[in-house]
Amino acid sequence: MTFISIFARSKKIFMSNTPQKLKHQQVQYLEFLSRDLEKVKTFYTAAFGWVFTDYGPEYTAFEGDFVDGGFTIGAPLKGSILVVLYSQDLEGTRTNVINAGGVISKEIFAFPGGRRFQFLDPDGYELAVWSL
Repeated sequence: MTFISIFARSKKIFMSNTPQKLKHQQVQYLEFLSRDLEKVKTFYTAAFGWVFTDYGPEYTAFEGDFVDGGFTIGAPLKGSILVVLYSQDLEGTRTNVINAGGVISKEIFAFPGGRRFQFLDPDGYELAVWSL
């Protein structure tokens, strides 16, 4: 099950949209892969005091003061974290990414709570950009 399908099934919006978190073209959401969600929740709660909300058996999310994130089931690999930036102008940011040499890996699509696209940077790292 993917992040988007879990996100859609939950009918809840866990990407926070508080004004302090919505900074144009800044990192707003991080997604990680984990082999064991219970173990990772225990670790991050103990280490950093993070509080988690489960969205089905394969996704858990945390909320911070400025950056939110989540963990989904999968084998962690180098480059497997999906950094998600926020944009006030999704199409404009998409154009900027292309003009800077980025390659669109997933065109703009809607999900409950907004829209997003994903791209590859010059090193091949995949990032996403979302908007309300």
